[in-house]
Order: sequence, then C-alpha cells, then structure tokens
Amino acid sequence: MIKDIQIEESWKKALEHEFRESYFIQIKSFILHEKSQGKTIYPPGSLIFNAFNLCPFHQTKVVIIGQDPYHGSGQAHGLSFSVPYGIKVPPSLKNIFKELADDLQIKIPNHGNLESWAKQGVLLLNAVLTVNHSEPASHKNAGWENFTNAVIESLSAQKEHLVFLLWGSFAHEKETLIDSNKHYILKAAHPSPFSAHRGFIGCKHFSKTNEYLKKFGKEPIYWEIDNI
Repeated sequence: MIKDIQIEESWKKALEHEFRESYFIQIKSFILHEKSQGKTIYPPGSLIFNAFNLCPFHQTKVVIIGQDPYHGSGQAHGLSFSVPYGIKVPPSLKNIFKELADDLQIKIPNHGNLESWAKQGVLLLNAVLTVNHSEPASHKNAGWENFTNAVIESLSAQKEHLVFLLWGSFAHEKETLIDSNKHYILKAAHPSPFSAHRGFIGCKHFSKTNEYLKKFGKEPIYWEIDNI
C-alpha cells in the first residue's frame, strides 16, 4: 500500500509508520465509499498530497495550517488557502493578500495560486485533505486529522526553527503538537471576512516569519506572487 501512495520520498520516509496505521486504511475505504455513492471529491486524487510534493520534508521552513479543502468546482488543488490559476480568489485569501500588502508593501496578485510559496518551503497544510463537492467539512473525522497531526508532530520533533502560522481557533488547537522551545508559533484570527478584523489584519506574520528565519540563518520567504 505504501508503494502506491503518491507522496514525495522524504515525506514517505518520515511518515512511513502512518501509512501502515488502521486509520489510514479507513481513510481510503471512506473515500471509496463516498465515490460509490456518487459523490464528487476534491481535490483530484493526484493532488491530494500536492502540498507535500511541492514542499519536501527536508525543505520545510514554514507551516500554514488550514481546515479542509475548498468545496467548489475547480478550487481545491491540495494547498491550504490556495486556488489554481483561473479560479476566483476566495475571500480569506483576499484578506491574506491584503495583510501581505500592508505588512511588506508588496502588490496584490491577480490570481490565488500559492505554489511559489510551497516551492520555497512553505507547507500549505489542510488538517483534512479531501472534501465532497458543496459539502464543507464532509470528510471531518474520517481519519485525516490523525495523519496531519502526525505530520505536525514529525516536523516538530525532527526539525528545528520552523515557523508555524496558526490562523483561527481550529488552527490554534494544533499548538499542543508543537515544541515551542524549538519553533516559532504565531497565532492570529482566521483571515475569513467574518473574523479577519479581530486580529488577522495587522498581525504582520509575514515579516515576523522572515525575521525569524534570517535570525537562524535560513533564506527568507519571497512572499510576493508574480502576476500571470
């Protein structure tokens, strides 16, 4: 079964034990059952582990934790908060760009594809990696949380001086999985329009991230996203 999982090799090695766990087998069974009921599942199978494939374990410097994938047609491509080229930028991502522009005085891009961040070592991790069409949180408690918690714990245990960006109460709950003596944890409200005004706007997490990375001799993230 491990051989069949389309995930980058350094992640496969770091998480090998997880792929053998009963919960992981249950995830696969759950998805097959949903498909048998005629459900459309996002993202496509080839992109479920996109965040890992674009950001190998050994290159990870920053972790941004989302909840579950976008549930509209064509939106989800395996990266938290990101959408593919040609897809309308969602409201939360608009607020992320607004904060970026305010924090670092960089232009707001004309698309919402965050692959350039992932390729620099930003793990755009959703806590749940799949969802049914038009059914938000439909794969909650199917087993993905066990897997992504293990991802966070593995990064915390095996690496040093990572930055974890925890936006919103759901992400804040992941703080207990992270060794704060080794890593930098930044918390703020969720960038959703419903909560961004309660502390996300003005948090300056992007500049704070780069200051921390530079302090420990790591290349800062080039947050500006080129237009297409």
